[in-house]
This record gives sequence, structure tokens and C-alpha cells, in this order.
Amino acid sequence: MLQVVDNKPGLRERKKARTRTSIQEQALRLFREQGYAETTVEEVAEAADVSPTTVYRYFPTKPDLVIYDELDEPMMAALRSQPRELSAVQAIRAAVTGGFGATLGPELEMQRLRAELIRDEPELRAAMLDEFIRSLRMIAVTIGERAGGTADPDDVLALSGAVLGVTMAAWLASEGDGWIERFLERLDHGMALLETGFSL
Repeated sequence: MLQVVDNKPGLRERKKARTRTSIQEQALRLFREQGYAETTVEEVAEAADVSPTTVYRYFPTKPDLVIYDELDEPMMAALRSQPRELSAVQAIRAAVTGGFGATLGPELEMQRLRAELIRDEPELRAAMLDEFIRSLRMIAVTIGERAGGTADPDDVLALSGAVLGVTMAAWLASEGDGWIERFLERLDHGMALLETGFSL
């Protein structure tokens, strides 16, 4: 008998996700209104109607309230779903311009606030370095999986670093109204250059 597996998150997971989102939304609102340095975790907890302990359970540090997002898994899932006949760069480009871009839509305002805060606050820019390192490892693992374990590890690392570098450059250069569209355009342009080669 065929067993149907339900991959939808259960009630407990959905409640945790709602709590995490509520805490981050309130934190970003307060950071925008009062300033990042001027806002305490206790104020965030009060605004989200939870205890400070609960805030720290979801976000171990204050920078995590801004740095955290849920985009890595959708991006990696989009990359894994690309046809095997595509090169690694072609697959990444297709993943970015396809389903991943649409993922940003529902939380566009939150992403904009996060980007502005990270650009403006030295503490957050420093914390973002750890996030970039984690992303580099995740990209490298996924590219290595696509290659079936036959790729040279140094080649995988170099390509992963190039992809991350293009992403960082596009992200840092895009701000203001319509920033996400400009980010995705710049990211696609950078991926195209990685795919075809630079003429500089």
C-alpha cells in the first residue's frame, strides 16, 4: 500500500514560525522608529508580547534579529531542482531568476528594512560576515552535490566564492525604492558574466 507522506509543517512548527516572524517584525519596526542601538531586546519582547527569554530562544543575539532570514533553503531547493545538463553557473542563474525571486515578494518590506539596517549599522555589517561564511559553505556543498562528488574541491570553492561575491556586490549596490528589482537585475547580470566570461 502506498503511503502518502505529508511534508507540511505541523501546528507546533507553524506556531513557532509565527512567533519568530512576529518578533522580527516588531524588532525591525522599533529599530526603524527608535534606532538600532537605542532599542533594547526587552522593548522588542514587550512589543511582540513575549518574554525576553523567548526572544533569545529564537534570536540568540541582538544582531540575529536583523540578520536572520528564511531564504537560504528556498534558494538551495531551487538550485537542486535545476536540470542536470545545466552548468553550475547556469543552474544558479536559473534558480535566482526563477522561483527564488518570487520568494522575496511576500516579505519584501521586511527585506528592505533588513538591508537598510545592515548597510547603516557597523555591528550588523560585522555580524553579516559570519552569515556570508555560512552561505559560502552552503553554496559549495550544493554545487559539489550537483557535480556528483567528481569536481575538484578548489574549483568548487572558487566558483562558490565568485557567486557569493557577485551576490554581495549586487546587494550592496542596490538601495532605495525598487531595490529588490535592481538587486535581482544586477545579480542576473553578474551571473551572466560568470557564465560567459568577462571582457574587461
